[in-house]
Amino acid sequence: MPQKARKSVVVVHVVVSVGWLALMLCLLTLGTTALATNNANTLRTAYRAMGMSGDVLIIPLSLLTLVSGVVLALGTQWGLFRYYWVSVKFWLTLAATAASIFALTARLHDAVDAVARHPVGPISAMDLGFIRYNMVIVPAVALLLYLANVILSVFKPWGRRSAAPSAGRP
Repeated sequence: MPQKARKSVVVVHVVVSVGWLALMLCLLTLGTTALATNNANTLRTAYRAMGMSGDVLIIPLSLLTLVSGVVLALGTQWGLFRYYWVSVKFWLTLAATAASIFALTARLHDAVDAVARHPVGPISAMDLGFIRYNMVIVPAVALLLYLANVILSVFKPWGRRSAAPSAGRP
């Protein structure tokens, strides 16, 4: 890949990856606020903000992170499966993308729907079940996963994978 194109893809990859990580930090902050509050309006506002942020940002940030990472891996000396750390980052990002698009957005919609069913009244009148905990657990796990990817990018552990044996060799 030409240097100018590679640098452009690196910029896109870093910006969307940091954006995805920042989104999880924001969701975690809002989820923690909703969990810790006794104010029903604060809880409703936090869940609505989480839903709006997730609906607008999860799909583009996760897909752009995945695609730009694959383009970088395939267009540079690192390769997608040449180094263990790149392979692990790929699989973690693929899993995080799928989990974000399907599981996280569903949990966010559950929270938004729960507060929409109770537009007024105290928290005790809302049927929130495990939602309050999910809104902290899911973004926290996602944030840890993204931080693991950052650590892999910086430290590049495990070295190069061994080359596959060629056909005809014992």
